[in-house]
Amino acid sequence: MKVVETDIQVRYQETDQMGVVYHANYLVWFEIGRTRFLEELGFQYHEMEKEDIVSPVLDADVQFKTPVRYGEQARVKTWIDSYDGLKVVYAYEIRNGNDEVSVTGKTSHVCVKKDSFRPVSTRKKFPALHEAYLEAKGE
Repeated sequence: MKVVETDIQVRYQETDQMGVVYHANYLVWFEIGRTRFLEELGFQYHEMEKEDIVSPVLDADVQFKTPVRYGEQARVKTWIDSYDGLKVVYAYEIRNGNDEVSVTGKTSHVCVKKDSFRPVSTRKKFPALHEAYLEAKGE
């Protein structure tokens, strides 16, 4: 199974008055990790978008364990939890500056046509990405 790690330097604007990362920012960090994961597989979101295909979030599940604070460097670990040729579920683990697990979660995605939001089979439309997903999962 392929796991991609992405470092995030916590910026002041990402925190609340307690100096703790505001909870919604973890979803942004998931996206940063997911984008890096795709890049490590050799793909770019903007290339898919040129073909009028987008990959919206269908579902997000987040568990908060311990805070990440201003000034720390966080690390986002990203991998594929499941993939069936249409829907892909990414899993994430975010660690704080003390290397403690701070946040875990998953997001589900499907490729759709940009104009109609009708689902598109990754297996058929992007066979190279399909194969890369299978390889990243260890299949």
